[in-house]
Amino acid sequence: MSNRPLIVVTDSPFPNLDPAKKALESIDAEIIQAKSGSEEDIMAVAENADGILVTYAKLNGDLLKKLKKCKAIGRFGIGVDNIDLKVAGELGIAVNYVPDYCLDEVSDQAMAMIISMARKIPLSNQLVQSGRWEMPAVVPIYRLRGKTVGLIGFGNIPRLMTPKAQAFGFNVIACDPYAPDELFEKHSVEKVTMDELYERSDFISVHAPLLPSTIGLVNADAFKKMKKTAVIVNTARGPLINEKDLIKALDNNEIGGAGLDVVEIEPLPANSPLIGRDNVILAPHTAFYSVEALEELQTKAAADVANILSGKPAVYPITG
Repeated sequence: MSNRPLIVVTDSPFPNLDPAKKALESIDAEIIQAKSGSEEDIMAVAENADGILVTYAKLNGDLLKKLKKCKAIGRFGIGVDNIDLKVAGELGIAVNYVPDYCLDEVSDQAMAMIISMARKIPLSNQLVQSGRWEMPAVVPIYRLRGKTVGLIGFGNIPRLMTPKAQAFGFNVIACDPYAPDELFEKHSVEKVTMDELYERSDFISVHAPLLPSTIGLVNADAFKKMKKTAVIVNTARGPLINEKDLIKALDNNEIGGAGLDVVEIEPLPANSPLIGRDNVILAPHTAFYSVEALEELQTKAAADVANILSGKPAVYPITG
């Protein structure tokens, strides 16, 4: 039997795992990828794994309890809602993530969606591509300067997004009960309540973490408080917005539109009522992606697993 540490990759949407493999060279790891992210396929190869690298697969408590040797779990991403952190902690399994790998990309995507919706670029392109050169079809379009962007959450990504919005002349407000007042002052952002944010914002960008308490955070009551011209953008987690309520708000013209990089069920069902609307932009959960971000993500997640297995502290640990 080999003495090399066994690392199992549960699932990977990436073109290859070369950066992760390179980071694991320091511990001469044997790397195996599960056939799929199902519990059965994971357990077929992970029962005796020393470490696990996971993207979207669910690592629930029952699965974790079946692992005989696992000491480290590395999450290819920022959120860890697919891992039972409580059970991992009870079992002595260290969990690490990569909270800083795609800050530029996600903040860029959120801004791109806001600007695209404000200038009606997708609709304009669609019209011209179909042979229609008609300015009246896209009016009205309003000036960006002086409009208000409301940020739900004021963590790393919205803080990086703030100067980008301000450069376009947007007034930026934010709601985050966990961020200190001095942080808002530092970035020249007004701290407001959630109700104030809904009522005042022309564009709302969602950046809250996905927790049991934040599922459906933006719901029917929220949409009713928004301006009828308001556009909501989500580059965080799909379930933060109650999708049925969003569709109803769009149907009833309660809001102006939406830009969604994430949705409740991914991939988006082909019969989703969100498809085919002039005032909705959809992207297939790509806000995190760039060639550089992907390399950084894999390297940091795998390097921390290597650190734990070689007796060193993780750079990006997380506790349940």
